[in-house]
Amino acid sequence: MVSRTERLRKLVEVQEQLKAVHEARRAGYLTAAVAARDEAADLARRADQPSEIAAAFPDLYNRRIEAALARGAVNDGLAATEAGLVAAATLRTNRVEKAHRESAAADERQRSDKERLEMISARLTTGK
Repeated sequence: MVSRTERLRKLVEVQEQLKAVHEARRAGYLTAAVAARDEAADLARRADQPSEIAAAFPDLYNRRIEAALARGAVNDGLAATEAGLVAAATLRTNRVEKAHRESAAADERQRSDKERLEMISARLTTGK
């Protein structure tokens, strides 16, 4: 039978993996948001430069800039959501780690008490 301490240790590992997933997703969303803002800035810079293409298709540039800024805002929102999930996962991980430490300490106390009782019992049986 698997002890409570062992189950909690495994749960801590799972919680840490889940936290890492949320952190990775958040990083991905932040990266995508920065890339979208960079794209919008690049398009704005190109639209401002004297060019036949920019002069011929100003609406196209404006739509692409708006779309890039919208993507950046969406990714910022998704990153904020993931930040909340990271915080929740961190809290769960900390609680499970605390329960694991308490369980391990209780197991150690129980082993120690058992050893002491066995030593006392051995002394009493040899002393008779």
